Amino acid sequence: MTNTASENTTSHHDSPRSDHDILVLGATGKTGRRVVRVLRAAGVPVRAASRSGEVRFDWTEPGTWAAALEGASAVYLIAPDEGYDAVPVFVRQAVGAGVRRFVVLSGRGIEHVGPDFGQGMAVAEEAVRGSGAEWAIVRASNFSQNFSEDLWWQPVREGRLGLPIGDVPEPFVDADDIAEVAAALLTRSAAEHADEVYEVSGPRGLTFGEAVAVIARATGRAIAYEELTPEQYRAELIAAGLPEAAATAFNALFALHRAGHTAVPADGVRRVLGREAADFGAYATKIAATGAWARVE
Repeated sequence: MTNTASENTTSHHDSPRSDHDILVLGATGKTGRRVVRVLRAAGVPVRAASRSGEVRFDWTEPGTWAAALEGASAVYLIAPDEGYDAVPVFVRQAVGAGVRRFVVLSGRGIEHVGPDFGQGMAVAEEAVRGSGAEWAIVRASNFSQNFSEDLWWQPVREGRLGLPIGDVPEPFVDADDIAEVAAALLTRSAAEHADEVYEVSGPRGLTFGEAVAVIARATGRAIAYEELTPEQYRAELIAAGLPEAAATAFNALFALHRAGHTAVPADGVRRVLGREAADFGAYATKIAATGAWARVE
């Protein structure tokens, strides 16, 4: 989903601003930094914003918002996991500052979640729909990169991933595809744009056990998948040092997946980009070659 991972970026503090800058929030995270890269490769002026990025932006410090919004005509919006009541306030301020379009990263199945997971995404969706500006919502399946940059990277390196998901498939989506979709939606002409929800996923569903097997083959290592009960999973998360609230949220996420709400592949990548989404096998081969899944000694 929408978990982030830090990455240092080249500074552009002195880049001239225009009236058509795109403000990218979460610009050091998994999708944000990729959106910045795609837009800059296309020559689009970007304001890369985060708490520690080129442009300072902090959801908990509204005083940072105005400077981040200056000159922006569009915003890539990733809601915070906590303190998401700030999102509607920010959206209103952004529209007042001249923002004419929002692209929001959300999650597939968000309409089925309860209060323990994804409320920030739901609030962000509602805020942009009622903003009066153009909007697009990108509802993504689980990221392939969760196996190599976040969540499940360390367990895979250690040779064992345990989750409470069973045999329900998940069409993992490559974060590079999410970034390309978001960049396209941020830069479409007004005539091409439509206020719409785009569900994005990979081209085929894999169970988590099958995904781990694909990674094992790509690395030439033995990596096990173990099915856990929700109670066992919660206990492992707490033992690993996660707070109670995070353990509850992750269990709520897997309850959503077990219900099958995200099991069927979606066509958002093809609709926006005119090509098929990247396959999980190609992702695994690419990442294995980098040594990211080398065994932890």
